[in-house]
Order: sequence, then C-alpha cells, then structure tokens
Amino acid sequence: MLTKRPVAVVLAGALCLATAACGASSSPTAETAAEANAPGYPVSIKNCGQTTTYTKAPSRVVVMNGASVAEVSALLALGLGDRIVANGQSYGMSEVTGRAKAIKALPTGDIELNDAYDIPREAMLGLSPDLVLSTTSYGFDSKNGFATRDDLKAVGANSYISPQGCDQDTSRMTVADSYQLLRDLGKIFHVSDRAEKLIAASQKKISDVSAKVKGEKAPNVMVVFSNMSMGGNDFSSIAANGIWNDILTRAGGSNAFSAASKTSFADLSKEKVAAEPVDALVVISYNDPNPAAYARELLKEFPQWPAAKNKRYTVLSDSIYLGPSNDLAVDKIARMLHPDAF
Repeated sequence: MLTKRPVAVVLAGALCLATAACGASSSPTAETAAEANAPGYPVSIKNCGQTTTYTKAPSRVVVMNGASVAEVSALLALGLGDRIVANGQSYGMSEVTGRAKAIKALPTGDIELNDAYDIPREAMLGLSPDLVLSTTSYGFDSKNGFATRDDLKAVGANSYISPQGCDQDTSRMTVADSYQLLRDLGKIFHVSDRAEKLIAASQKKISDVSAKVKGEKAPNVMVVFSNMSMGGNDFSSIAANGIWNDILTRAGGSNAFSAASKTSFADLSKEKVAAEPVDALVVISYNDPNPAAYARELLKEFPQWPAAKNKRYTVLSDSIYLGPSNDLAVDKIARMLHPDAF
C-alpha cells in the first residue's frame, strides 16, 4: 500500500486544493478624497458580492497560502513580483522554467504560520499590506485565525478572493476562471495589456492542441495528488470535478472518476479504484520531492490497468490548477494520450 503524507500536512489546504477564487473585496484606502488618483485609476472590481475600488496600483501585496500557487504565479507572469512583501505559496516545482526558483526567492515576511498553515491575523496586520490575495474565502475567516476582510479594510488594505473561491466550491472551475484571475489582476495593477497577451497566447496554444486531437478516442484518465491523504479511504485525493476536467477534455481525455463524486475530490477504497479501467495516469505534485516515484508505485499496485501495461503516466504541478499556465497542462497531457498526433 502506498504511504500517504499525514492529513495534518494538508489540513489547511484540503479545502482549497481544488478551489479557485472569486474576486476582490471592497475596502477604502488610507488616502483622503483630496488626493488625486494615479493615472488609469480609479478601478473597481466586482466579486463575491462586493465591489473593491483601487485608486492606485498596490505596492505591498501579501499572498496567502491556501494550498495554491495560482495567485503568486499570476503575479509573476504579469511581472509584478516586486509588489509582493510576503508570499505563503509554494508547490516546490513548476512546469514553467524558473518559476519554482522565482517563487522560492520571494519574501515570506518571516511569519510564523498558525495551525491552519497560513498567516495569522496579528502577523497579517503587522505586514501593513495594501492588498491581500486569498484563493478562497477560507483565508479571511476569523474562525481560522485569519484577519477578516473588515479587519483589512480598517487598516486601508483591499482583499481579493480568486474565481470560484466565494463559496469554496471548485467543482465548477474551468480554464476560463484562470483567465478571469489574470484579467482581474491586470485591472487592479493597470497591466491589462500584459494580461490579455498572456490569455491570447494560452488560448491559441490550447486551441492548436485541441485541434490535433479532435476526433480521437478519449482515454480514461485518473488524476490523483501524490502522497496525499484528505479522507478516510485508501484513495482520498482523487480529482473528480473541477478545472482538471476542462483541461483533460481539451487534451482529448476524460476523467475516469468524475462520476465518483459531486464535489472536487473523490474518497475511494482500493477496490473501487482497482475496478476502473484506467488508461492513463496524471499525478499532481504538491510539495512532493518525487511524484514520479509515486506514479510508478501506483501503476505497480494496479497491474491490470491499461495505464500500467503501457506505462502511461505524466506528472504535473501548477499548470493543472487555477493559474496562468493551463496551456502547458493541456499540451503535456495531450502528448501523453495521443503521441501520434504530434
């Protein structure tokens, strides 16, 4: 039986792993009405039932953990890394050359994280942020020991929850939500031209890949998190519904376990997993130093799978989540599933 990392390691992130976000939160800044807006401002963002108005580009950004790298990766892709004063996000690897190293080099604020593995209220307020990004509303819940959006508003800081994060249900997330995240950040920081260029390039690459695999039979793909336990069964970190299904479809595949749960994740016994004819395996790494080894062990555990007989698997990290690099996941999965199309 494969050894899983303890539940405690991902307790804070289990809720957010598949989640996306939902927008920016309203908060007046410390500036007085007499002060002039910066060129291109004010900018207002509607999200999660609130409207946030920005009178200038944020310069002291805090990125909460949330078991995500969507927000920090989007900021880096937009050339905004210098605005970050504290970053809590990291997967330890990336499909984008240099990104993991760039994330590791960002300031962390020297914060001692709370039991939810994220930035506690007092430490957050001590950072004097003007914008705080959270993958879901979980990151602004006082019950979790975090500063609320009202707490931040009181000190002149805006807050933003990424797409689908309002109700923390990421089962409906698609690639379009990644584009919405880029567009919102583009507006907030007055770099919409950069955001639109990234979106257009991603759309073109995905379209080109999808065209190559159109009409091909869609293999059954198991998407699972490497060495991670989030439930009571042997396999509790199987991706069932969410952005990965949109990516699989665009890559010419189908999620083998999408019907196993109505939520983002399926929590299944070994017997149920063994009964599914898995044609290919996608292992998602979240700070696992050797996800490929986990993939090989899994194929060895289920030798009856077509995936095991053909040794068909691939490893991904940030590109299959909400974020700026979904086109890389589509391309890599498509090449695994339909090598003759390339």
